[in-house]
Amino acid sequence: MIDVGRLNSLEVIETRGNGLLLDAGQARTLLLPIEQVSRDYQSGERIDVFVYLTASGQPAATTSQPLAEVGEVALLEIVDVTEVGAFAHWGLPRDLFIAFAEQQYPLRKGMHVLVWVYLDNQGRIAGSTRIDHWITDSATGLEVGQQVSLVIADQTELGLKAVVNHNSWGLLYGNELFRKLKKGQRVIGYIKRIRGDNKIDLSLEKPGFSKDRIEAVGNQIIQQLEANNGQMAMTDKSPPETIYATFGVSKKVFKQALGALYKQRRITLNAEGVSLEKLQTQDSGPSSQ
Repeated sequence: MIDVGRLNSLEVIETRGNGLLLDAGQARTLLLPIEQVSRDYQSGERIDVFVYLTASGQPAATTSQPLAEVGEVALLEIVDVTEVGAFAHWGLPRDLFIAFAEQQYPLRKGMHVLVWVYLDNQGRIAGSTRIDHWITDSATGLEVGQQVSLVIADQTELGLKAVVNHNSWGLLYGNELFRKLKKGQRVIGYIKRIRGDNKIDLSLEKPGFSKDRIEAVGNQIIQQLEANNGQMAMTDKSPPETIYATFGVSKKVFKQALGALYKQRRITLNAEGVSLEKLQTQDSGPSSQ
C-alpha cells in the first residue's frame, strides 16, 4: 500500500515506452514517467519514489524530492496568495496549499516561513504555518545524549528554538553557539538536558568529555602549527566562528584540546598565540673530563 506524501519503495512491474509501471498495492499501479527513469530496470526491482496527488486527486509517482514530506517541517517560499489561501514552493511542480485557517498570520508572496506538511481530512497534502499546533514541548521518547535532527526556527532572548526530529521543540542557547545558523537550516544536534518541565535543551556537540575527540583536535592543532613554522595566532580567546571555520569544533572543545597539549608540554601559550614546543634532547656523546 502506498503512503501518500512520503517516499515509497515500489516494485517495478514492467518497463513501457512511456515509463515504469509500479506496483502500488491493492491491485493498483502507478506510472513513473520515462524522463524520470535514470537507468534500465528489470521486473521485480524496487525504486524509491515520492507519491503525491495530482490536481484531480489521483496518486502519482516522482523521483523528485520535496523539501519536506508529510510529518516534517521546512522553510518554504510563498509563491502566490489567492482568495482560497496561499501556495508555497516545496520542490514539486504542484505548489503546496496553505489554507487561511492554517496560517499563523497572513501570508504574503515572497515570504519565507516554516511550514508543517500534513494530510488534511480529505487525504490531500497540505501545509500549515501554525507550527505550535503540530509540534509539542514534550521530550517523550528522547534521552540525554541522543543524536537528533534539528530544524532551526525563531530566535529568542536565550538563543534559537529548533524543531527536534520534526516532533518537539528544543532550545539552543546563544552563549553556546559556535557557528551561525539560519532559520530553516537542518543540522544534527544532541539532547543536552531534559528539564523538570519536560522541555529540551539542545547542543550542537555530543554532551560529555570524549578523550578520542580531544586527541583528534589536538593532532589538528599540531598539524596547523607544523604547517606554519610552529606558530598560530588563534587562541582560546579567538571568536567561536573563527575556531569552527578552522577546526570544525566549538570553542569549548578547542580549549580542552589546547589544555591537553599544554599539559603534555607540546605547546606554549603566550600573548601572540600558540607556539609549538621544541623538543629538548640530551647530548648522547661522551662527556669531557
